[in-house]
Amino acid sequence: MRKRLVCFLFLSGALIALTGCGVERGPMKLADEPAVSGRPDSVVSAAPVVQGAVTPVPTSKVIPTDISAPTDAPLLPAKLPSLAQTLVERYHKAVPAKWGENIPGVRTHLVTQDKVIALTFDACGGKEGSGYDEKLIDYLIKEQIPATLFVNARWLAANPDIFAKLAANPLFEIENHGTEHRPLSVNGRAAYGIAGTKDVSNVIREVTENADEIEKRTGRRPLFFRSGTAFYDDIAVDIAHDLGFQLAGYNVLGDAGATFNTEQVYHALTKARSGSIILAHMNHPEKDTAEGVMKAIPVMQKAGFRFVHLSAYPVE
Repeated sequence: MRKRLVCFLFLSGALIALTGCGVERGPMKLADEPAVSGRPDSVVSAAPVVQGAVTPVPTSKVIPTDISAPTDAPLLPAKLPSLAQTLVERYHKAVPAKWGENIPGVRTHLVTQDKVIALTFDACGGKEGSGYDEKLIDYLIKEQIPATLFVNARWLAANPDIFAKLAANPLFEIENHGTEHRPLSVNGRAAYGIAGTKDVSNVIREVTENADEIEKRTGRRPLFFRSGTAFYDDIAVDIAHDLGFQLAGYNVLGDAGATFNTEQVYHALTKARSGSIILAHMNHPEKDTAEGVMKAIPVMQKAGFRFVHLSAYPVE
């Protein structure tokens, strides 16, 4: 059983549970650190088992998202719900010092030495594609392969019936891929040509609006968030943690945004090691992801690996 650490904040006479418990941060000097341009399709070996790993507990309080960005000072409490207002007050002057896919607070592997692998598939939606790779999903169902599906709000809106079927299938764990599929940033920083969220209140919207929709449709609030492009700055990481979410990174680039051919997907997946988190996509049926996955999984199983949901083990 996972150990859970919950910190409490008194706001407006009410006790609110926060996870991650980010320390209040003032302005920080921006480090001269270049943006990460991409990830190799190599695998980071699993870390040693960490005793007492903490799994943040998502807040059960649904956060309204009618939030306006601050200008010179935080908005008045009357204009924001208490938790969101607190986060705006805490972070609106903070300056990011880190940017990338693999920065502190982004979880990239399962904490285990068991021969297990977490398959995760993003469904991005919008111009990034609102298709459905039925061949891939049908194969996973036929072979009883668990997977974690990161669904964006635009893909959900385009595929409500498919989403309902996937959410009802215990093979699949549904997680949060954001509202507008943006890199998570407090200053609009872009990745792969996609503009990031522009301020603290936009970070809150990007994380919570789609989580609210998933919870409304499934009765379960997502535990994990993965941003569009999987890029973050360190301030946005702290905000997401304060909102109660774990940030799901990866250490195996499975299909490079559904651009890999069959052989590239196969070779990427078969490099996975104990505790690997694989990132691939389920929204491009016209691409070769399904064929590569179908070729790799029997080989991985023969090597003694089994597949698990992302929530099955602690992650770090």
